[in-house]
Amino acid sequence: MSPKKVLVTGSSRGIGSSILEFFSNEEFIPIGTATSSFGVEIIKEKFSDNNIAGHAFELDLNDAESIENFFKTMKEKDLNPDILINNAGIARDNLMLRMSEQDWTEVLNVHLTGQFKLMKNFLRGMLKNKWGRIINISSAAAALGNKGQSNYVAAKAGIEAMSKTLAREVGSKNITVNCIAPGFVKTAMTEKLNEKQQEAIKLQIPAGRMGEVSDIAFAALYLASEEASYITGSTLHVNGGMAML
Repeated sequence: MSPKKVLVTGSSRGIGSSILEFFSNEEFIPIGTATSSFGVEIIKEKFSDNNIAGHAFELDLNDAESIENFFKTMKEKDLNPDILINNAGIARDNLMLRMSEQDWTEVLNVHLTGQFKLMKNFLRGMLKNKWGRIINISSAAAALGNKGQSNYVAAKAGIEAMSKTLAREVGSKNITVNCIAPGFVKTAMTEKLNEKQQEAIKLQIPAGRMGEVSDIAFAALYLASEEASYITGSTLHVNGGMAML
């Protein structure tokens, strides 16, 4: 069986980097993206250090030209993914009364409109092959709400709803569409919190700890597997019990 091509957006660091690492073996052809040439080089270095024949490209979901150039490159290199993992994201947090229209639009462009474009473009190849996996990284905030993140929460709730709709459209074609909704996960962002802030977060989590990026990567690996072929239109909550949905 030929290796599956796996595209993980936003994979130069954090959750995306861990997911890409989990798919970096002989069973897959890993493809990573970053918004800058520096991020692309980070991905390439990881491939090189581990003797992985992967690919890395620049992609900014807030830039229509960047998206079109990415699609063109992927087509030229015959890299239509069998597995698409939409992880790329940005934050422009503020209370709604203080949030600019630009901050609202940029977050929805990346988390919702950009993912729509990626799914629509690569879905054709999956339909042709009669096999595909689409995994969209959401957030527990989509279900719970979060102060100062009306743009982010709206986008994440939107991607969950869109995933359910697409799952109904392509379910008979051996293509599954699911979301993973992480809770608090240890990343460079959470490491900036002081000890008191981190302890306050842990008190909200029955498991008594923040998640590891590997917890999300394991979930992605499962949803991409044949063992998960009967799961579609679902959101897998990985949050240590913080939100029991």
